[in-house]
Amino acid sequence: MTAATPASAGPQSPTAPVRGSAARDTLNVMLRELRPVARDPFSVIFSLVQPLVFLGLFTPLLIGSSGESTADTLAWFVPGVLAMIVLFGTGATGSNLQYEMMTGSHERTLVAPLSRASLLAGRALKEVVPIVVQVLVIVLVSVPFGFRPNVAGLAIGIVLLAAFGVGLGSLSYALALVTKDREWMFWAVQQSLIFPLLILSGMLLPLDSGPRWMSVVASVNPVNWVVQAERHLMAGDLLASEVGWGVLCAAAVAAVGLVVGIRTMRRSD
Repeated sequence: MTAATPASAGPQSPTAPVRGSAARDTLNVMLRELRPVARDPFSVIFSLVQPLVFLGLFTPLLIGSSGESTADTLAWFVPGVLAMIVLFGTGATGSNLQYEMMTGSHERTLVAPLSRASLLAGRALKEVVPIVVQVLVIVLVSVPFGFRPNVAGLAIGIVLLAAFGVGLGSLSYALALVTKDREWMFWAVQQSLIFPLLILSGMLLPLDSGPRWMSVVASVNPVNWVVQAERHLMAGDLLASEVGWGVLCAAAVAAVGLVVGIRTMRRSD
């Protein structure tokens, strides 16, 4: 009599997990992460409070100090606010993953028939949707006050910010995976990096009147080049060298962030 082969041992076992394609897994993870946002968009709406406050309070100060018109001031300041949305929003998104690790939810996703790369990439790509929504809201709010962005430049600028946000979000997830349940360490590292990147990018205030060392540091700050690229794009100067540097920096941050994030996710347990 021939011995029966256990069903679990055969490649045709109906109970064996079947791993889908990386693209399908990434899409599924992204949609899973977007469902809570769709059900409760309060977090996306609430995250607009800070940029709107900056827009409402900093703009009059900049107008008074520069003597320029409201339209010219907004043309300089709004692109910086858009970059700030990405910097603060995606830079803190790792805290969501950290919460899932502490509650055991992340552990269950690790044993699902999904590639580790898709678990990270899907989460990172989810950040694109809030970025697009928030950018469009800020632009629409600014238009009645004289802000007139170039349409093509705005479209390119959104893509640039989305790529930059994917990279920052991936790095934030990597930080969460490394710090695990030590929330204080995550926020200590995150805050120690975010604010220097913010100030040394000329995002809120011009660095021309600052000390020389600030300009030197800003020249190697990728956020600075993204901000400058956004300003030229919104003004319709699509072929400016600053746009090229901004695209290069955003692409580099996205590539480095995804590589670091995926490697960290693959090593997580």
